[in-house]
Parts: sequence; C-alpha cells; structure tokens
Amino acid sequence: MTSEPVPASELVVSLRPLLGAEAAAEAPGCGAEPDDLEQAVWLRLLERLEAGGPPPDPPDWLRRAVRAEARRTRRRARRETALTAEPADTGHHGPEHLVLTAARRRALRDAVRRLPGRCPRLIEALLAPGDPTYREIAGELGISQGSVGPERSRCLGCLRRLLTPEVAAR
Repeated sequence: MTSEPVPASELVVSLRPLLGAEAAAEAPGCGAEPDDLEQAVWLRLLERLEAGGPPPDPPDWLRRAVRAEARRTRRRARRETALTAEPADTGHHGPEHLVLTAARRRALRDAVRRLPGRCPRLIEALLAPGDPTYREIAGELGISQGSVGPERSRCLGCLRRLLTPEVAAR
C-alpha cells in the first residue's frame, strides 16, 4: 500500500515547530541566529520539493538538514576573519598612516553613497561602530531579518563593482 504524498503546505505547517526547536538548539553552537538557520533549511526543503518531492521521512530529514546548516555556518565562520585593523598595520600611526586611512574611509563612504536603492542605508548600518546584529539592522531599516543577508550580498557586489575602477587606478 503506497501512501499519498503530503501537500507542501501541510508539510510546512507540520514541520514548523520542529524546525524552530532544532534551529534554536543548534544556533548557539554555530554562532548563528536561529532564524537564519530556519531560513536556510526552508530554502533547502523548497529546493528538495521542486527537485523531486518531499523527503521520505520529513522530521528526520529536517533534523539532518539543520545540523548540516549549522556545520556549514561553523566552517564559514572559521574561514572568515574579522579585519579589526588595516591589513598591513604595523602599529605605527604616524601622520601619513592617518591621512591614508582617512582617505580610504572617505573613498569607501563616497562609494557607499553612490549605491542604488536601500544599499547605502544597509551598508552604513553594517559599518556602524556598535557592530549591530541582523535583527537590529532589520528593525532599523524596516525589513525582514531574513532578507538582510541576501540584500547585504547584493549590495556588497554593487560596492565591489563601484570600487574596482578606483582600486585599479591606484
């Protein structure tokens, strides 16, 4: 006897509490927000549904997907390093260094102001000295927390394209 596939909407409704609990449990260990893990897993489920239908055991698949996303986030965090100072900073902050640093910051701020749409506000929020969370940035800009990351990627791509000619000219 074959079982009838569960409609996607029912699957989402039935998995929502489990996903929330699993994401909340895994998030502290990988340094991610639970909502970010949830969004990534929902995306993977949507891709799975479009590619070939629901997984045979959705709760088990969901638990494995959350853990896989948490591992991916931990690996990404290990590869990324925060630049808290200029890369070639020797600790000497003479007048020349201060002038060059100020010029680089001015060039960056000028390029950020030339970005399209809400990118200038988003990048300014990301560059804020208090190092705000995605939740704080989303609240400040009036957008959903889940859209901050994709919007950030798009804006950084635009910024990269704007700065490439300026960097190449030097």
